[in-house]
Order: sequence, then C-alpha cells, then structure tokens
Amino acid sequence: MKRGTQLPFAQEEPQDRAFLEQAIALSRRALDDGGKGPFGAVVVVDGEVVGAGANSVVERNDPTAHAEVMALRSAGETLGRHLMEDAVLYASSEPCPMCLVACYWAGIPRVVYAANSRDAAVNGFEDLQFYRELTLPSAERTLLDEVPVGGDLHADAAGTLAQWAAQLPETVVPKL
Repeated sequence: MKRGTQLPFAQEEPQDRAFLEQAIALSRRALDDGGKGPFGAVVVVDGEVVGAGANSVVERNDPTAHAEVMALRSAGETLGRHLMEDAVLYASSEPCPMCLVACYWAGIPRVVYAANSRDAAVNGFEDLQFYRELTLPSAERTLLDEVPVGGDLHADAAGTLAQWAAQLPETVVPKL
C-alpha cells in the first residue's frame, strides 16, 4: 500500500443510519443538559438498543465516563455479561483510544461513528494527540511518566498474574 493511502473502511449497513442518529441525539442532549461533553453512544444487539450513554465525565467526576464506556456499562447490565461479540457500538464521534480499547475488551466486532478524531481535535479534544502518543514506544512518550518497577515488586505482581492463569480451566495462550 502506498504511503499516505488510507485503509478502506467497512461498508455502511442499512440500519446504521438510524442507530447513529440515536447516538448523535444523545450527544445533542448532553450538550443541551448543562454543558456535558457532546458525545453519545448506543450498543445494539440483534437490531435492539441494549445500552446507551452520554458523556458524563464532569457530572460524575470520572475521567472514564465517556459516552462509549457508559453505553458499554449499560449494555453489560442489560445483557448480564461483559463480552459482547454480537454487538455493534454506534458513537456520535470516533472513539478515543480508551473507548476503542474498551470495545476491544468487550469483544465488540464493529464500531460505527460519525465525526472523526480530526473533527474532535479541531474543537479542542485531545483524542488525536493521544492516538499519536500511543504509537510511540513508552520511553518516547511525553504526556506522562511511565515508571516500570523491577525486583521483588515486579516478581510479586507478575506472580499474581501467573497464579490467576494457573487457576483457569484451560491453559492460557500467551498474547505476545
């Protein structure tokens, strides 16, 4: 692939517009409701909304209360499970790195969004800056200090992970 060429995006599906309109409506309501962040998201399974969320960071004093995370939390409660391999997340804007990884953790196979990270950056949101920062090796990142600790503390923490894996019913496959 030539440098500067974008990867192709997945095709829109017929139902995408209706669910994306719901996510955008949530973002508008959040904006109109006391200056919350202008982001909304819905989680859909089998054509039904099972979770919805609006940005609640300031209201909850919770930096993780992004619309997508709130929608995933709502869907988890509705579905009674944390894995959502049969779901689609619709978001008013391209998910930030945290929200995108939350979708990975939930096993969401498809994310549909309207505004992109550049639109967010133009309007003062750091998403694009965070995406760029995360592409760097940890030693080159500048937004915070990452301090890996060795010795007995590392051994204790790594040992706890190994103990957890040893208790699982199936052998763990390393994800290196």
